[in-house]
Amino acid sequence: MVLEFEKPLVELEQKVEEMRKMADTLDISTEVNKLEAKINELRKNIFDNLTPWQIVQLARHPERPYTLDYIYLMTENFVELHGDRNYGDDKAVVGGFATIGDYSVMIIGQQKGRIRNRSLQKFRNDES
Repeated sequence: MVLEFEKPLVELEQKVEEMRKMADTLDISTEVNKLEAKINELRKNIFDNLTPWQIVQLARHPERPYTLDYIYLMTENFVELHGDRNYGDDKAVVGGFATIGDYSVMIIGQQKGRIRNRSLQKFRNDES
């Protein structure tokens, strides 16, 4: 999913990919480098001048990585803990033990669901 303000970037990145494919037969490295510089400049300009609504769109982007994505990328042997022995498991909080390099660590983070409108879905399921 590409946000409206990201479309110019995506279009330029696609052009660079097309040009790289043609680079096997033609020497267009100078043009590719110029286009990549333009992409970097455009990216900086776009993200330095985001409106409050665009920031919200980025924060809520469905493909944005979540806490567990980061945990699994940066740790080894992550063991997630569940429940509090009295009430139950809070799906919005994730925590557990892991190894980062030579260190044993405890990690706690906020985890939102991947299904949009999960709270509405839960409410509807509870009604029946």
